Amino acid sequence: MANATDIGIDLGTASVLVYIKGKGVVLKEPSVVAFDRDTGKIKAIGEEARLMLGRTPGNIVAVRPLRQGVISDYTVTEKMMKYFIQKAMGKKSFRKPRVSVCVPSGATEVEKKAVEDATYQSGARAVSIIEEPIAAAIGAGIDISKPCGNMIVDIGGGTADIAVISLGGAVVSTSIKIAGDDFDETLVRFMRKKHNLLIGERTAEDIKVKIGTCFNGSPDETLDVRGRNLVTGLPKTVTVTAEETEEALKETTYQIVDALHSVLERTPPELAADVAERGVVLTGGGSLLRGLEELIESRTGITTMTAEDPMNCVAIGTGLYAEFQAAGVNAGEILSHE
Repeated sequence: MANATDIGIDLGTASVLVYIKGKGVVLKEPSVVAFDRDTGKIKAIGEEARLMLGRTPGNIVAVRPLRQGVISDYTVTEKMMKYFIQKAMGKKSFRKPRVSVCVPSGATEVEKKAVEDATYQSGARAVSIIEEPIAAAIGAGIDISKPCGNMIVDIGGGTADIAVISLGGAVVSTSIKIAGDDFDETLVRFMRKKHNLLIGERTAEDIKVKIGTCFNGSPDETLDVRGRNLVTGLPKTVTVTAEETEEALKETTYQIVDALHSVLERTPPELAADVAERGVVLTGGGSLLRGLEELIESRTGITTMTAEDPMNCVAIGTGLYAEFQAAGVNAGEILSHE
């Protein structure tokens, strides 16, 4: 069992992924916890709890203990991590695991300390904290040890991290609290304003996944959306087009492009030249929004591509980082060992 004790955790706002050495990503569940308000007992964690979002009676609350990449409810996060670590490792392991956890690049020392403490409390014997863009780059298979610039845009549920990486570290980076969740909220607002229709978070996510786009949306691609009519108060179905989602998502996606622009402005000229040559790599679940590559290309003129397995990049990178740290190899040499 000794080899199963290196764990990488992508502690995301929307979902938690656990990577175990030699096995890959073994667990991927939404970071949602449902508990009974009266007794304080936890009812469900993960996918089971997500299904309860927006559908619970008064005494049961389904919450997301992480908001915008930061722990907003410490005790719940700790219980959730404990549950996920045990579930991923199985009951048979005797040794406490070594755990690497990733945090957004803009996280403060206090926020990092909270993540570290929660990880120790949930049963880790050693904890290392790694910044998200670096983990994403390693997971995307980029050799970050070389002295040349790579630009990573990691769009998760709560934060988008943008960084130019060279020699195993981030040279310039920024973290903005605009990502997948904001796409959903924007769609909720848009449906209310344009169609007088009130929809929930999960319906908004459905629209985003099925027809959501942020570049050249087609008016022919449609989806029937059910919600509550604000005028009559009755359930109603409205047909939404991909073109409308582009209109709705415009402002939010442009903020991500502007942040990318500001990182480029602060990048040393040699690295900027590398980025122009090598392109921008998108990772994270938010990067699956259609048209994002084209939007960034049209606004910056730099080739943009999405990593092979964008959802799992950060977890894989965090796990590899844990393995090589354990072996005493520094982050820069990680990929040359693969």
